[in-house]
Amino acid sequence: MSQKLERVKDKVAFITGAGSGIGKATALMLAQEGAKVAVSDINLATVETTRDEILAFGGQATAYHQDVVNEETWQSISQDILSKWEKLDILVNNAGIALTGNCEDMSLENWRKVLSINLDGVFLGLKYCVTAMKKGSGGSIINIASAAGIKALAGGGAYCASKTAVQMLSRCVALEVAGDNIRVNSVSPGGVITAIWQSTDFWQKLKDKKINDDAFWQAMAKPVPLKRFAQAEEIAQAILYLASDESKFVTGTDLVIDGGYRA
Repeated sequence: MSQKLERVKDKVAFITGAGSGIGKATALMLAQEGAKVAVSDINLATVETTRDEILAFGGQATAYHQDVVNEETWQSISQDILSKWEKLDILVNNAGIALTGNCEDMSLENWRKVLSINLDGVFLGLKYCVTAMKKGSGGSIINIASAAGIKALAGGGAYCASKTAVQMLSRCVALEVAGDNIRVNSVSPGGVITAIWQSTDFWQKLKDKKINDDAFWQAMAKPVPLKRFAQAEEIAQAILYLASDESKFVTGTDLVIDGGYRA
């Protein structure tokens, strides 16, 4: 956890997919830095744990059960945040999934599922939270993309396509809302040690070879110049920067955090 400097003091933040991984690390960090935090996840129990951890150290937080492809939920949560805290300053569109498979093997159902959660969910977050931010004095939106949206990955067509789209959507909306003092950026992590990897074919193939977790991360990090995957907190640090006024002249950009993988 970063030193408490209160870089987002009194700001109101909303983080999706905050029950684990990057979303949870971001929620805890923003709360430590002074933000009032709304957190959501498809898994209510996990996001309530995130909320409870924030409350335990004296932060302010509320938790929501959310399927990010449900438009009505976006409407109700954004309205509830405004009712509770009267503004919305920060949105972190983090919720996502990774289903892998070669083009000829992937079902249309799984293709659409990845695009729906990873891209439609971001679109809906932008749509409703931009409206909420306009009721205040502006804000900062951070959409979680991926280095896989820049560098192709065999078997990752759906995931890579969704994350490339998130990067471009972020830039388009950044242009649309710049006059409203709303900044929109994306963050593109490389490999991060999170549970999302456990849903991939890569994980299963190595598990079939009786490889333990430590060996899995080592094997996956071989192409990374720094020879390791990131911790979720390292990505949260970048999100904190983009959420804070330290980045108030930064919009329409994609911040790549990949240990040199793209290079």
